[in-house]
Amino acid sequence: MTGLTPFDKTRGASDFFAPIAYMRREIDRLFDQANTNDWTGLADRNIAGLRMDVAETDKEIVVTAELPGVDIKDVDVSLAEGVLTIKGEKRSERDEKRSNFHLVERSFGAFERRIGVPDSCDPEQVKAEFSNGVLTVTVPKPPSAAPAAKIKITKN
Repeated sequence: MTGLTPFDKTRGASDFFAPIAYMRREIDRLFDQANTNDWTGLADRNIAGLRMDVAETDKEIVVTAELPGVDIKDVDVSLAEGVLTIKGEKRSERDEKRSNFHLVERSFGAFERRIGVPDSCDPEQVKAEFSNGVLTVTVPKPPSAAPAAKIKITKN
């Protein structure tokens, strides 16, 4: 009855627990990745690796997202209830019938990122431009969205 027990005596304990340790590292990585977007505090679905910059001026919020290999028809930008959402899908170009992949680093799949903006931003005023694999979304701030004021700290 060899092979029926969960621990094989021919392998060391570290070999036995290696898949569990790998799974734990991956789960930790996913939680860490989910917590990197402190600017919005919203969860992201970022399978295809959407990377972006968010900049703010007194008049607007500008989001620049890298979307190499993504067709513009596969991207959706929306603004509702103070949340700007960029989502889409990077489709696989691979021909699975080809053999002998030696290295696969490109990611494919769905992506979705959410950025918090002032609730009073007008969706009709948002502009989105796509050029050379880069999406730039400009969200004008409403006049009522005053910039944060610096608060002076006094010593007692």
